[in-house]
Amino acid sequence: MNIDSSTYMDNALSGSLASKANALANVNPKDEKAAMATAKDFEAVFISQMLSPIFESLPTDGPMGGGQGERMFRSLMVQEYGKQLSESGGIGISNAVYREIIKLQEV
Repeated sequence: MNIDSSTYMDNALSGSLASKANALANVNPKDEKAAMATAKDFEAVFISQMLSPIFESLPTDGPMGGGQGERMFRSLMVQEYGKQLSESGGIGISNAVYREIIKLQEV
């Protein structure tokens, strides 16, 4: 059985996005730090998903370029870019998700 590593990483990221969405309903509103951390994690995964197609289309040339390893580590790099972008202000999703977490828990 031959599994493409990029397909595996895409499935893992999609699964982690779904698990972050499911975790939204389990956050205690009294623990605002946990709610904000969950919102930032969600935003990081979302940003990674949006950046993924951009990096997949880049050529892998050069003396050390290409191969199975680069495909695997590229997705990890994109995941870290998503985390860093989210931590440095993100694109505004974490604040909206945070408000929704609190609103859902109050009902």
